[in-house]
Amino acid sequence: MAVLFLLYFCFFNDSIQSMHNENIYRPDKKKIEAVYEKYNKVLSDILGRIESSLRENINLRSRPTFKSRIKSFSSYYRKLLRVKTSMELSQAASLLCLTDIIGIRVICAFLEDLSVVEQQIKETYEVIEVEHKGNANNFKEFGYESVHVLIKIPENCIPQDSMIEIPDNLVCEIQIRTILQDAWAEVEHELIYKSEFSPFDMPLRRKLASMNASLSLADIIFQEIRDYQNKLQGEIEERRQSFYLMADNLTRTSTENETDENKSIQRVSPFVRGTIDDLILEALHEHNAGNLDRAISIYTEILTSKPVPSAPVLTVMFKHRGMAYFAKNDFDSALADFKESFENDKRNFRSLYYAGIVYSIQGDYEQAIEVFTESLKVNEYQSHTLYRRALAYYHTGNYEKALVDLTDSEKLGLDNDETKDLHKKLIEKFDMNV
Repeated sequence: MAVLFLLYFCFFNDSIQSMHNENIYRPDKKKIEAVYEKYNKVLSDILGRIESSLRENINLRSRPTFKSRIKSFSSYYRKLLRVKTSMELSQAASLLCLTDIIGIRVICAFLEDLSVVEQQIKETYEVIEVEHKGNANNFKEFGYESVHVLIKIPENCIPQDSMIEIPDNLVCEIQIRTILQDAWAEVEHELIYKSEFSPFDMPLRRKLASMNASLSLADIIFQEIRDYQNKLQGEIEERRQSFYLMADNLTRTSTENETDENKSIQRVSPFVRGTIDDLILEALHEHNAGNLDRAISIYTEILTSKPVPSAPVLTVMFKHRGMAYFAKNDFDSALADFKESFENDKRNFRSLYYAGIVYSIQGDYEQAIEVFTESLKVNEYQSHTLYRRALAYYHTGNYEKALVDLTDSEKLGLDNDETKDLHKKLIEKFDMNV
């Protein structure tokens, strides 16, 4: 009797379930696909215009890569079934919008670029939402990191001649990632998202987490190296400007130079103790701080270290030690270092330029002209070198060559009070000789 009751109950339950299933709405996939395909061309047009706009408005030192795509219908349809209600699916006559129907990926070289791109997007477009994916992950989890920005479609990106009405809620998703984040996302998409079976066993999950951690660490290390380079470049630029300022003060013809003596950068601490890079940064730091003897001592330590540094390192160190000697008014030592710098790299036209400045300060204008000429043979497009050779020609009484060099320097864009003053003096000399 119990068995008969159980069979009856199962049959009755199946009948009820069958009747219930008959009332469930089943979306018309072909109808939805036809609508989606109808919008494909205009979506592609909009996407192309937004990408062009991004290329114009995103400004980074390291040029980013752009990838754009329209969601395939199969992916679009699968997501519709997950996120849309039966009522929404029944409205298949119009395009059912998802936030990622059209998307553009901005792939950057360094972590520091992500916030820069995000800010530039906010300043350029009407942003609807910003999501920092991966921030909630703990160190045991694996998952891709990315910044997702939803923007409203700009009016100038909507084709005016389109016969298809664009839904008001259509948006474009802009993903911002580093190169390594993008690489991980692509692999993860294949292994996990698109696969029917995700890795459940702990060893495989640990391997995935390890790979993700390795890529994240690589991004961090790349950024640290970038930060170090920025600090080093900042110190070098200040060192160069200080050298030019002193040289201009010593060789000035009349008016004050426009270099900003108060220009300063944030002082930095050494990056990794005990390495050549660390010593270079420390030397530049001491140099810029005015501790010239300490700077020269560190430069010398690098130059005399074992094994002997590579030629590029020797070139840079001799050049900067020469600048330190120059700042101490030890012009003979400075000249020797600038020459040695050039000997280690025959393409280093700047060291010859610096040597020419020293010769000019010492009053040896003929030798200065010779060295400036050698520098211009390596790189003929040096406006300041042409100006200083013009000044040397002026002091030797060769006013015609001085005017030629001065004119060439002005053609290359050099236009300041000093060039104008020299031009005026040359004109006066020509008038006197008429």
